[in-house]
Amino acid sequence: MISADLTIILPEILLAVFAMLALIGAVYTGKDKLAPMLVWATSAIFVLLALWIGASGAGTNVAFNGMFVDDGFARFAKVTILVSAAAVLLMSEGYMSARGLLRFEYPLLVALAAVGMMMMVSAGDLMSLYMGLELQSLSLYVVASLRRDSAKSTEAGLKYFVLGALSSGLLLYGASMVYGFAGTTQFAGIIQTATEGEMSVGLLIGLVLLISGMAFKVSAVPFHMWTPDVYQGSPTPVTAFFATAPKVAAMGLFARVMHDAFGNATHDWGQVVALLSLLSMFLGAVAAIGQRDIKRLMAYSSIAHMGFALMGLAAGTALGVQAMLIYMAIYVTMNVGTFAFILSMERDGQPVTDIEALGMYSKREPGKALAMLVLLFSLAGVPPLVGFFGKFYVLRAAYEAGYAWLAVAGVVASVIGAFYYLRIVFYMYFGEDREDALDGGKSPVLWGFLMASAVIMVVGVVNLFGIEGAAAAAAATLVN
Repeated sequence: MISADLTIILPEILLAVFAMLALIGAVYTGKDKLAPMLVWATSAIFVLLALWIGASGAGTNVAFNGMFVDDGFARFAKVTILVSAAAVLLMSEGYMSARGLLRFEYPLLVALAAVGMMMMVSAGDLMSLYMGLELQSLSLYVVASLRRDSAKSTEAGLKYFVLGALSSGLLLYGASMVYGFAGTTQFAGIIQTATEGEMSVGLLIGLVLLISGMAFKVSAVPFHMWTPDVYQGSPTPVTAFFATAPKVAAMGLFARVMHDAFGNATHDWGQVVALLSLLSMFLGAVAAIGQRDIKRLMAYSSIAHMGFALMGLAAGTALGVQAMLIYMAIYVTMNVGTFAFILSMERDGQPVTDIEALGMYSKREPGKALAMLVLLFSLAGVPPLVGFFGKFYVLRAAYEAGYAWLAVAGVVASVIGAFYYLRIVFYMYFGEDREDALDGGKSPVLWGFLMASAVIMVVGVVNLFGIEGAAAAAAATLVN
């Protein structure tokens, strides 16, 4: 029944219709005068959709002959995506208005990217997977180069586009090979062909190409080359967006394909994902040590964190998927707060991204410095903050799945990575007091997100706000 299918995919339809109507309305009216209102309206719709999806009950619903799957896993990922996208939009409004960057297209491109992300985590077919992925990617290429008068921003958009096209090509070629050898594009059909030890060489090559395409989207090593330049060149609110919602969507898609289409061959792909995890953790940890620009540092930090999330996926178990979901929810919360702080770093109204500019920041802004300290310690995985529990879950999942060596490597990488987080704390509390000090941030929105994120890192240790049980239920619907 078409009506039943449309009911299942209604949140995505409503968001897409809103974006298209707002686009037409903005073109025929005052255009950029509407931009601040559109930012708030889009954020409100994201939050309302998240509440609707989160409260829409249990069970698995399949639409369009298996092309779209609405289950507990998809709902968990969608709520995380929508809430983080709303937070980043609200944080960016003041920053972009002050610098003349706020155009009406910005919130609408984010809304269309969110539609693509929601489609990605609900994909039940290689065709719907690709549609969602490209809708997300095309929107992100544009927002990366939003600052048209900046060579760095234009370069960021172009690099992201060229390398993204390469990854899409790999993914499409892998999908066509899987279709050729499995005889179907539906995950439910592929899983019957792709069984442990019985996969043909062609199907294995298709699987490796699919993994390569998706590894690019989560910026896993060796497909990470775009990340530092795009993070540094894009406007800071756009960088904050890249570091949150799209990462959740890409990890959700990765888990969906691996378990729904290749769930009977976990040992075959588990080793490949474990290698990606190992390389990402160590490159992210080591390469960040020499960074002086905080946005590039956060790029390498995100590569390392994706390595930890992939460790949960490599386990190939329900516990591994649960650990990955918990890790991504915690990671997004930490990043929202961290980027709220980075957005407030300015001198004479101009953004500053050099970490040495934070010299003795704690003397001028003790509250914000303490909140940032909590977030950095949580990113480093220092107990008893919530970030520690994120790492603990993925390490435990890897160990119980027989990847003890990967868990040990994760601990070592975490210790190395702690250095560059602690260096920022050192500058804030013991650095050289500079004459050209940073201005005190005046945005109550940024202050609110920074403080809320830091409080969550401390208070969340009690029961992780209940996401543990929600993630377990979501993982159980995927790994069955």
